[in-house]
Amino acid sequence: MTVSTSAASTPFVSWAQRVFTPRRVVALAFVLPALVILLLITIYPLLYTLRLTVVQWELSNARAPIEFVGLNNFGRVLGDARFWNAMRNTGILIGVGVSLELVIGVGLALLLNQVVRFRSVLVALFLIPVLIAPVVSGYMFRLILHADVGPLNYLIYLITQGSSRGFGWLSDTHYALMSIMVTTIWQWTPFLMLIALAGLQSIPQEIIESALVDGAADWRIFWSIKLPLIFPVLSVGLLIRIMDTFKTFDLVYLLTSGGPGSATETVAYYTYLKGFRDFSMGYTAAMAFVQLVIIVIIARLILAMQKRQRREDYA
Repeated sequence: MTVSTSAASTPFVSWAQRVFTPRRVVALAFVLPALVILLLITIYPLLYTLRLTVVQWELSNARAPIEFVGLNNFGRVLGDARFWNAMRNTGILIGVGVSLELVIGVGLALLLNQVVRFRSVLVALFLIPVLIAPVVSGYMFRLILHADVGPLNYLIYLITQGSSRGFGWLSDTHYALMSIMVTTIWQWTPFLMLIALAGLQSIPQEIIESALVDGAADWRIFWSIKLPLIFPVLSVGLLIRIMDTFKTFDLVYLLTSGGPGSATETVAYYTYLKGFRDFSMGYTAAMAFVQLVIIVIIARLILAMQKRQRREDYA
């Protein structure tokens, strides 16, 4: 029996010796702490939140039991008109706001790419809004856009020579969401500008010079050469900004608190209300996972476009 056990364990021992070499053991020892931290702060909360999506847990009622409800929470989310209103507001911030950030950022990058002297100084000045904390920028624009004492309305009053006292930028349903959008454009356009500028400076100058020799116009060089070459880095920056916009909470909280009514509620702010005001844990978890699915779909589409562009470049 002893001989047979030893013989049976020999293949396993030899496999273990091949797999767990000293080099791999040392590498695993370095990776293991990061892996444990990742499991604790990312994987476990994600799985715990997924568990909450199938239960009804109302913290506002301490006597209410935790009940298993299956997919009912997802059904409630999909039928919640206020959630889709928040999703619409977020979609406007992405479709209009992030698009303007991209267009303005690329335009500024093209201008800065032509500058030789003091380029680093100009880039540093443009990056100041990105370095400001969102809380600070929120309070700053709250003062600027104030209906009574804000300098913007005072400037309008001076320009119109007293015929107009300005607008309720943060209290009017027609301007409140636009005011949040302007704030995000001011703060995050330099981020996309910096990414576009880095992409432009990585383009070999020989390609541009060859196009100029062939008589290509500036707009044709940009559209046919520069834009396709910087598209991979632009798509990454665009994806980052889309994910950040889905998390827009601080500016909404500081500027409008979701008002007037629910005109400026974003999905992040509405999730906060359901989780930390109504304490509906299961419903909030389901809402968070719906957002996660939407973000993953958008990310897959952008990455697919990037992959197709790369395939065309190498074709």
